[in-house]
Amino acid sequence: MTPEELRAKTREFLAAHPPASTDRLDFLRARFDAGLAWVHFPQGLGGLGASRSLQAVVDAELAAAKAPDNDPRRIGIGLGMAAPTILQYGTEEQKRRYLRPLWTGEEVWCQLFSEPGAGSDLAALGTRAVREGDTWVVDGQKVWTSSAHVARWAILIARTDPNVPKHRGITYFVCDMTDPGVEVRPLRQITGEAEFNEVFLTGVRIPDTRRLGEVGDGWKVAQTTLNNERVAIGGMRLPREGGMIGPVSATWRERPELRTHDLHQRLLKLWVEAEVSRLTAERLRQQLVAGQPGPEGAGMKLAFARLNQEISGLEVELLGEEGLLYDDWTMRRPELVDFTGREAGYRYLRSKGNSIEGGTSEVLLNIVAERVLGLPPEPRTDKDVAWKDLAR
Repeated sequence: MTPEELRAKTREFLAAHPPASTDRLDFLRARFDAGLAWVHFPQGLGGLGASRSLQAVVDAELAAAKAPDNDPRRIGIGLGMAAPTILQYGTEEQKRRYLRPLWTGEEVWCQLFSEPGAGSDLAALGTRAVREGDTWVVDGQKVWTSSAHVARWAILIARTDPNVPKHRGITYFVCDMTDPGVEVRPLRQITGEAEFNEVFLTGVRIPDTRRLGEVGDGWKVAQTTLNNERVAIGGMRLPREGGMIGPVSATWRERPELRTHDLHQRLLKLWVEAEVSRLTAERLRQQLVAGQPGPEGAGMKLAFARLNQEISGLEVELLGEEGLLYDDWTMRRPELVDFTGREAGYRYLRSKGNSIEGGTSEVLLNIVAERVLGLPPEPRTDKDVAWKDLAR
């Protein structure tokens, strides 16, 4: 399909579903059914089997028509992590059941991966799934789960065979967050909010029809999720001065009395780095046209975390005493992280989590070293040891 053909198709869709007079949810459902949700997905699953690069043609036409979007920040885990994993490993029935309401935002997703004893070393996870006929009974605890308090579904990895090395005894499931035995508890953060949660799973019964991939292949399936997660976090599409660099640049222009030579030099350096990172993310997205994301996304996520922390620190210094103010410490459970909608103090505190969530910076440095640069891997004495025999 050429850009001109896709542009014409999008305009025909808009003529049949005028954004101004069409219910928002009806519009989004119709867009999915027309293959204009993500054009690179197969027909019938929200796409047209077209090149990923052509999505920009659709988005431009819809934006010009002031069409509603699916509030992507609120459903980022579903869009950026669950959807590509379901597309690659799900059955046809699973794809048709989950992808449409995922994309329209009718069903929110969360990610049950990290555990109190398995964060940086995720493969050491201890949540157990024991098979009983056509059902798996899951017991364990997950932590740092964004959006668990509003999610209908979760992507879950659990240990199904403790007698093999840790990477080989894991299986990947889709968990219904409304099922008996699923308990979500808020984790209040340094910002005062609790967008993260801990999730306790007690005798949760998951049908085998909600398994993604083969039994024991969960680590391989999880790599698809993790690679896409890093791209979703570090490679998001931003305009120039989008993201954290925007507010501090605006303050610099609007408040000349705050300026110093030292702050000017630091701001220039970070502005350039933010623009380089933005353009590199664009190049990474273009590379995705040729295939699935690789470990390069780890480098982008690293840059995202470091830049956010340095920029937010500069902003607090620029504002002086004002930078120490904080608008509201009330305990809240938001549906998304709003970096640019709050004040400098919030950005400074919340950015501290950027080097932890989505893979710690230390782990990502190892990934870049070993899988991108080809450096010798660190010695791993537990690589061939059965999980049940590992020291814990």
